[in-house]
Amino acid sequence: MKNQGSCQCGQVKYEITGEPIILYRCHCTECQTQAGSGFGMSMWVRNKDFEITEGTLKQFIRIADSGGKIECFFCGYCGVRIYTKPLGLNPDHIVLKPGTLDDASNLKPSADIWLKSKK
Repeated sequence: MKNQGSCQCGQVKYEITGEPIILYRCHCTECQTQAGSGFGMSMWVRNKDFEITEGTLKQFIRIADSGGKIECFFCGYCGVRIYTKPLGLNPDHIVLKPGTLDDASNLKPSADIWLKSKK
């Protein structure tokens, strides 16, 4: 698999190679807020399969419901989140926001999580 993606304004572009590890819909309140929707999509990708090809990302750290820290990377111009990185967990992966892919037509989520928060 090879695919490109970008933020909404096009200042940040990236490329992924290789197959995603997992793709799911998360219904936690944080994902709902971040996505401005009833759920957020999350696609785990190996670090070695991800590369920023243009632009620079900004980041901030937020605390998850579990108490863990998550580093969030986004475009400083349009604010679109590109990926997150759960700190203290597997450092070999990122969690890509697949809505930023140029072509997401072949992606099929394998699970829905945090259904207690589902709206």
